[in-house]
Amino acid sequence: MPRGDGRLSHDLDPQRPGPQDACGVFGVWAPGEEVANLTYFGLYALQHRGQEAAGIAVSDGSGVVVYKDLGLVAQVFDEPTLKSLRGHLAIGHARYSTTGGSTWENAQPTIRSTTSGTTIALAHNGNLVNTAELQKEVAERGLLDDGATNDTSLVTMLLASRPDLSVEAAALEVLPQLRGAFSFVFMDESTLYAARDPHGVRPLVLGRLERGWVVASETAALDIVGASVVREVEPGELIAIDEQGLRSNRFAAPEPKGCLFEYVYIARPDATIAGRNVHAARVQIGRQLAKEHPVEADLVIPVPESGTPAAIGYAEASGITYGAGLMKNPYVGRTFIQPSQTLRQLGVRLKLNPLRENVRGKRLVVVDDSIVRGNTQRAIVRMLREAGALEVHVRISSPPVNWPCFYGIDFATRAELLANGLDNEGIRRSIGADTLGYVSLPGLIAATEQPRTRLCRACFDGEYPIDLPAGNLIGKHVLEGVGRRVADAPDAPEHHTPLVATPGGATAHRP
Repeated sequence: MPRGDGRLSHDLDPQRPGPQDACGVFGVWAPGEEVANLTYFGLYALQHRGQEAAGIAVSDGSGVVVYKDLGLVAQVFDEPTLKSLRGHLAIGHARYSTTGGSTWENAQPTIRSTTSGTTIALAHNGNLVNTAELQKEVAERGLLDDGATNDTSLVTMLLASRPDLSVEAAALEVLPQLRGAFSFVFMDESTLYAARDPHGVRPLVLGRLERGWVVASETAALDIVGASVVREVEPGELIAIDEQGLRSNRFAAPEPKGCLFEYVYIARPDATIAGRNVHAARVQIGRQLAKEHPVEADLVIPVPESGTPAAIGYAEASGITYGAGLMKNPYVGRTFIQPSQTLRQLGVRLKLNPLRENVRGKRLVVVDDSIVRGNTQRAIVRMLREAGALEVHVRISSPPVNWPCFYGIDFATRAELLANGLDNEGIRRSIGADTLGYVSLPGLIAATEQPRTRLCRACFDGEYPIDLPAGNLIGKHVLEGVGRRVADAPDAPEHHTPLVATPGGATAHRP
């Protein structure tokens, strides 16, 4: 029987997930340091970005070792495993699947050896939209399938298919072919690389250690390993770090379109994106909500924890008392046990419970980050009323989510998005709230302190900055045939031995 995945996202019903996070990537070049341990702690800081699988690749200069498995970072790695991963550079990945199902083969980092003896390991945050084209090129080149069904594996194969070029030169040739969102960290035996797509959709930052360099999805991961923030990896930039130092190349002109939803939900509140502290942005969103959607009430409460900063801002701007109304059980995640309909109806109660003494007889403002299908908010409103709340006014710190994301966040399909089929009043009635207010798109953008033109807003306004392919050549399972759907796949084994790529191009399991 497979173990529970222990996911940390705020999904409350395994059958009806909310927005799923992007992945987290981390890389370190630091001779003399315990790079596997640094990578472990970096991934731990990025665990919120992906909870399906985790992996670390290390090199000691003579070969690259990848250890990966399904589960949380703390489930995949223990002290003996980390001690066995020795070297001077490493990369790591915490995965949520956006292309390819949640299988061991799709866990990252991916690894590939070339006929010239170089080994490449790669970790990816984001999602490509020309995956079908890349698959066609892989097939035309006659490259062997490694069993994975994700876009990351295709990129790794294409990088490794140019043995006459250095990895750096191969990257400068391959990266311009990619369309979509990507923040890569990758490596060979001696060099750490980082690259970000020309739009910079997903974040990637560069940090400095006393004896090395670090790249990570968020600044919080730099903080946890004691690295100082140097700067963001620029859109369209490839960075290489080795014993010669750091060098930078441009493979495309920058056209910044950072993900707006990072400010709403994905990034940690203690992260900084484009110079803006995420917690401060979310508090400002709450202030804006209070300005746009005032109401007479007695208490402002957050849906923990994603609604907390905006609730603080709403209370501050409205003058209404801020307080706790819902308590969260931090140890309840999605489970491998399939719940009965009766248990599903308990839903939110497994994770949230009202503070009855705080909410009884009160007019409440309930602040949450987003509404996707509406199941969570519907359950919360009902539960608060049962606990004695007189009125429940729902305030949402993002505009209605009307469009799916193809750049690294796994929302529901458009048909399942509540805002796609109902207007504001229809959504209010659906979730049972007395009133409902979303922050406006201009108000949200203003809180980020970024120009509208530098942000991807596609999930809110349908304006996709990167062209999408025609037809059905896109989606999470684009590389999986009907017979290879995740739902039909056998349970993955509980544990796999790590992969070792040896010089000369051979790949084998470590005994």
